[in-house]
Amino acid sequence: MTNTNPQTEYDSPWKQILQLYFEEFMLFFFPQAHGEIDWTRQPEFLDKELEQVVRDAELGKRLADKLVKIYRIGGEETWILIHLEIQSQSESDFSERMFIYNYRIYDRYKRSVASLAVLGDEQVNWRPNQFGYELFGTKVEFQFPIVKLLDYQQRQSELEASRNPLATVVMAHLAALQTKSDRLERKQQKLSLVRRLYQQGFEREDVLNLLAFVDWVLTLPQDLEREFLFEVEQLEAEQRMQYVTSFERSGIEKGKLEALLKGIALGLKLKFGETGQNLLPEIESIQDVSVLEAILSGIDTASTVSQLRQIYQSSTTDTQQ
Repeated sequence: MTNTNPQTEYDSPWKQILQLYFEEFMLFFFPQAHGEIDWTRQPEFLDKELEQVVRDAELGKRLADKLVKIYRIGGEETWILIHLEIQSQSESDFSERMFIYNYRIYDRYKRSVASLAVLGDEQVNWRPNQFGYELFGTKVEFQFPIVKLLDYQQRQSELEASRNPLATVVMAHLAALQTKSDRLERKQQKLSLVRRLYQQGFEREDVLNLLAFVDWVLTLPQDLEREFLFEVEQLEAEQRMQYVTSFERSGIEKGKLEALLKGIALGLKLKFGETGQNLLPEIESIQDVSVLEAILSGIDTASTVSQLRQIYQSSTTDTQQ
C-alpha cells in the first residue's frame, strides 16, 4: 500500500534529530555554512516564533521546519531557517513556499535569513532551488541550497565510513525508501544498521537516539519485529554489550503507539467529526504499529468512515496471516 502521508512516517524523527544534532547536521549537509558559525555560542531554536510566522503567512504548520538563531564567526548575529521536506512526491509550490518563509522571517526580524532544504522524496529530477519573476523592470530572484538524499545512494561507502550521526540517519531514510515493498529486506537492513551502530562505538545516549530514529522509519510487522528484536539480543550477546533493555524497547514501542493514536484521533475529528471518533475504541485496541500507520495514511484517502474501516480491517487481516 502506498504511503500517502509520508510526513507521518518521517517528519517527527527528523525533527528530533535536528534538535539533538544541529551542529552535526550542518557539518554533514552544509559544511561551508558550518564553518562560518560560531559554535561556542549555543544555537537557539525558535519553534514558537516560526509557528507565528507560518500562521501569519497562512501556510499551515510544517512539522519539520526549524528556525534557528545562530552567531557567525566575527560576532554578527544571523538567523537560519532549516526547512526539511521529507516526502515521497514532489510539491509544485515548494520553491514559492521557501521564498515566502524567507521574506516573512526577514520582515519580522530584519535579519539575514539562510533558507536551506533537505529533500527526501523519490523523484530523482525534482530539485527545486529557486523562485522568481520579472515584470516591468522589477526583478525578484531567490535561490537556496538543497541536499537531495537520493544522491547518497551513490555514496554508500562514504556513509559507512562516517562517524557523523547524520550518516546513520541518511542510511536509515534510504533503507526505508528502498524496502517499502519488501519487509523481509527491511528487517535485514534494520539489523545491519543496528550492528553498525554497536560496532562504531558511539556513546550510549547517541546509540539510543539513533536507534529510536532507525526504529521509527524502518517499521516492521509484528512477526518480523519479534524476529528483529531476538536477533538484536543475539547481537548484543556477541558484542558483550547491552544498549537497549527490554524495558526501553517496550518504551520506544509504547511512545510510537501513543503518537500514532493521537494523530489518528485528531485526523478522525477533523475529517469525519463525531462519526469518525466512534471508530476510536476499536482502533485503540490495535497494537501493531504498521496497521496504525496504514490507518493514519488512510484518513487522507478515505472518503467515508466505512472506507477507512476497510483499510484497517484488511491490514489487520494481512498481518495475522
